[in-house]
Amino acid sequence: MLSTRAASRLTVATKVVVLAGRRQAALTALRTRVSVRSIQSAVQTDRDTITRLLYSLGTKREVERHLRIFSSCSNPSQPAKFAVIKIGGAVLDDVEDLALSLSFLYRVGLYPVVLHGAGPQMNTIIEGEGVKPEYIDGIRVTDAKTLQIARRVFLEENLKLVGALEKLGTRARPITSGVFTATALDSDKYGLVGKVTRVDKRPIEASIRAGALPILCSLAESNEGQILNVNADVAAGELAKELEPMKIVFLNEKGGLYHGVTGEKLDVINLDEEYDQLLKEPWVKYGTKLKLREFKELLDVLPRSSSVAVISAANLQRELFTDSGAGTLIRRGYKLFKHQTLASIGKDRLRQVIFERDEGVRTGNESVAGLLSMLENAKPGEWSIYADEPLDAVAIVSHPEGQIPVLTKVLASRSGVLNGVLDNVWNALKKDHQQLVWTASISPPTAPSPTSHPAQGEEMMDRSWHFDRADGSFTRSGRSLFWYGISDVSEVEKVVKGLEQSGRIGRSYLPVGPARAQLGGSRGYATLARRAAVPNGSRGYATHAPVPSTEPKRVALIGARGYTGQALTSLLNAHPYLSLTHVSSRVLQGYPLEGYTKSPITHTNLSVKDVERMEKEGEVDAWVMALPNGVCKPFVDAVERGSKERRGEGSVVVDLGADYRFEDGWTYGLPELYGRADIRASKRIANPGCYATSTQLLMAPLLPYLAPPAWPTVFGVSGYSGAGTITQPGEAGARPVTLPKVTPESLESGVRPYSLTDHIHEREAGHHLSKLLHVPTGLAAVANSKPRMQVAFIPTIASFFSGILSTLSFPLSTSTLSASDIASLYASYYAGERLVRIQKGVPAVKDVQRQHGWVVGGVQVHSGLERVVVVGGLDNLLKGAATQCLQNLNLALGYDEYAGIPVEGEVA
Repeated sequence: MLSTRAASRLTVATKVVVLAGRRQAALTALRTRVSVRSIQSAVQTDRDTITRLLYSLGTKREVERHLRIFSSCSNPSQPAKFAVIKIGGAVLDDVEDLALSLSFLYRVGLYPVVLHGAGPQMNTIIEGEGVKPEYIDGIRVTDAKTLQIARRVFLEENLKLVGALEKLGTRARPITSGVFTATALDSDKYGLVGKVTRVDKRPIEASIRAGALPILCSLAESNEGQILNVNADVAAGELAKELEPMKIVFLNEKGGLYHGVTGEKLDVINLDEEYDQLLKEPWVKYGTKLKLREFKELLDVLPRSSSVAVISAANLQRELFTDSGAGTLIRRGYKLFKHQTLASIGKDRLRQVIFERDEGVRTGNESVAGLLSMLENAKPGEWSIYADEPLDAVAIVSHPEGQIPVLTKVLASRSGVLNGVLDNVWNALKKDHQQLVWTASISPPTAPSPTSHPAQGEEMMDRSWHFDRADGSFTRSGRSLFWYGISDVSEVEKVVKGLEQSGRIGRSYLPVGPARAQLGGSRGYATLARRAAVPNGSRGYATHAPVPSTEPKRVALIGARGYTGQALTSLLNAHPYLSLTHVSSRVLQGYPLEGYTKSPITHTNLSVKDVERMEKEGEVDAWVMALPNGVCKPFVDAVERGSKERRGEGSVVVDLGADYRFEDGWTYGLPELYGRADIRASKRIANPGCYATSTQLLMAPLLPYLAPPAWPTVFGVSGYSGAGTITQPGEAGARPVTLPKVTPESLESGVRPYSLTDHIHEREAGHHLSKLLHVPTGLAAVANSKPRMQVAFIPTIASFFSGILSTLSFPLSTSTLSASDIASLYASYYAGERLVRIQKGVPAVKDVQRQHGWVVGGVQVHSGLERVVVVGGLDNLLKGAATQCLQNLNLALGYDEYAGIPVEGEVA
């Protein structure tokens, strides 16, 4: 059998070969004069598919940010600015894996300059002829016979790599001469070994402009035409000095540099700070010392945005497209400084940084002189500027004595974001300030005009950067206010009011009366608030949370035999603080609980009296009711009676059924739409239905564009697990068997529509979406007179096990919105939500099965009608039930909302 890694690699290889076939089809179409647009579409599909594969390496945010950074280097006048990749001869032995890694880059529109060695291959041939390879100072002594072998081997290895790339549909061009000019290094000592004196990049740029990867070898020519052998590492360095790429990558078998004593891989080496000390280490010697010196000499003459990576071919994508990387990253390093006078940072230097990077200055809303004047006129000690030496990242913090600090500006260059300088600056200021408030635009960026100067890093600081670093936020008219270190909502309002009144934040963020959403133009969504109001007028803060609890607590589960109970059991098994102490099931009474390893638990059949006694005596901290609709009330009433006699706080109750989703006094637990504050303060939580969750998440961002009485329609398809389970007695007294009520066989591998009108999830979605209907800014209280939201819902059951796909047809009140506008609207509305994923393509069942979040995509606007169609999906057993239940439990019990939820992974 194939190993998991081999199987994964085979799957990826198969996908790339399929894509290669698609590219060949596009070329055939060209020969038959099919339109250029159809060919471009096929190529774009290749790129989209490979980009989605890259998402498996890291977060979508990381991959897309690095893609933007690398793509921004693709200047038509200088097309070789992305990366120089030097391939060791040993790596060429696994040419299929190598070609696959390079093909990934090619298919997302990146063109690395590839240079390879062939040392091991040459040694094999030389030793086969009875000659021992000779080295002096690590340099191969090259006589005429050795050079003859070198030329043959280089050509063979070069063509082998080019051929492997071409098989994958990746165009490649062999370049074995014409790039390097050299003189003899020391002919008496080394023979025909060259020292590079000139690099001609024209053959490389011509290859890239022709759409082919340039594949080079390290042979050079003298001015007299003599072929000379050049060390491949040296040739790669000289090539990098000429091209000045963002990345210089050395592929080797080890996949990085390793500590000589501990044996641990070195993740990052900051040469400015660590180089001198590293050279003093006793384990840094021979080849390691030589490489460090070469890297230092190389980076000293390159822009600070350049870095060196030592990595294996198999991990090339992870190194390039994720923040954590996979090999060893070598960079010049960044010393951080804290300035409290303009003289210490340099007034002119700071002026230039603000002019180039500040959004307010570029749009004309602020001036450089105004900001500098503010800093000059402030009292000593009222502000600090955190920055690295070259000012790749700058943060200005206003902190008058006795007042909460405000992050006035955060400005970063591309290299500052790419090389982690911005995060270093953030960590430095966070050490000094326990609380902080700042603002940022969350509106989707518009394309710059041809005459505007670009922000040198702002496009790399995507909106999620702010949400990831905040304890809380709220949004008004396309701009968000963020904070950390403030745990109480009322304190947040007090702080923000004070900042507004003192003018320390430049606009009003708290409600000042009803505002009207602006629909004029294609970007009307940019003025919509990200969170709608909730019934009691409290705000649905996107990420606000008190300091999370770590206190261990106990949960009882009533109704554990069904699929949802099983899924919740698995989640609680991995929860860091919650323990499952009681499980109740009439049919499984006496049998051990499966799938829970923290402690042995046996199913019991808890009666109403048992529940009341347990609540009175404080045996559990939370109850989860996983019972059929209409069965839950006696148990909830028992909890109510017991809690009245209980010392201290009563337990939290989460009902997974529909009994309390319309009840006053119960909190509807859909935190992404109706806020976290009410859930944290509640002891009675109604878990939303699976279909209703997807329906509401689909519709909420679009509600400002709905014009009653035109109501939306949702067509839903779910797996057969959504129909529930039945239990049959086991044979000869064995454990009872849980089976699905509806089987794939009964569906005859097809689908079955059911409950075509008046489905309970239809009523549920409409009831709760009414709270959001026609709320202009998301910060005003909901009026009692507004119309009730109506939803047409048609459910269907299909022959797959789990997962829900909901297709929304939504009538629009305007014709000004494009599909990209609406996709951006979803991104803005759900910015910072860790269980919401927005994708370009139509979600498929495989995109939602075993996933803990909700996904939306496939936005299409009807060409003739004012109507948009969007597809959303989730796993009905997870985000549709168990995962959402755990979100609600975490919030109500004071934990981090996502504790025990593998946010970016799958259920084990």
